[in-house]
Amino acid sequence: MVSRNLIESLNFAIEGLIYVIKTQRNMRLHLIIAVLIISLSIFLNVSKTELIFLTTSIVLVLLTEMINTSIELSIDMVKKTFHPLARIIKDISAGAVLVSSINAIIVGYIIFINRVEPKIELGVTRLRQSSWHMSFLCLVVLLCLVIIGKAIFHKGTPLRGGMPSGHSAVAFSIWTIIAFLTSNIIVISLVFILAFLIAQSRVKKAVHTIWEVATGGLLGIFLTTLIFQFLK
Repeated sequence: MVSRNLIESLNFAIEGLIYVIKTQRNMRLHLIIAVLIISLSIFLNVSKTELIFLTTSIVLVLLTEMINTSIELSIDMVKKTFHPLARIIKDISAGAVLVSSINAIIVGYIIFINRVEPKIELGVTRLRQSSWHMSFLCLVVLLCLVIIGKAIFHKGTPLRGGMPSGHSAVAFSIWTIIAFLTSNIIVISLVFILAFLIAQSRVKKAVHTIWEVATGGLLGIFLTTLIFQFLK
């Protein structure tokens, strides 16, 4: 069983990430661009090595933005009056974000320059034929929506409680994925039972209400269905 301290540490880390997303416009912009770039790379079926370079560059931009925010908040907390050095420190940390962003642009340009032509349609075809790509995309988008939902409703923690139920959303998303990938009614039924038991356990343990669990389940089903139908 995962220790309580580890779960609390994860909650604090995710809450820190949510705070930066909610309060920093640049962070939201970086995230939107990151999602678009990763989605484009999947559509164009980039190689594993290229994907590693892309994700590393994206993570570097997000990390420097978070560090920049931390430095700015620390300076504002310690120094209530204006000081030239405080301005210089903020400029340097912002410069780090700029350098990482330029690096990401260069990496993206090198990887996509020879792919962005009529190959998008070919990339869609390949994505349709690659079930794990769609499954991974569904789960990533779903988890992002769950965390955003909990941030909006201000209830529970990122990993426990709140609206909607992340466990229920992921469980029924996996069931929907299985339903799309196989015609075996026994397998589909068994996975549905498992998803239902997971949702029921969240209500039984008083972690979620029935409404939160139902919302999470419907979100998982509808989002997964939407992605599979869009790429069908």
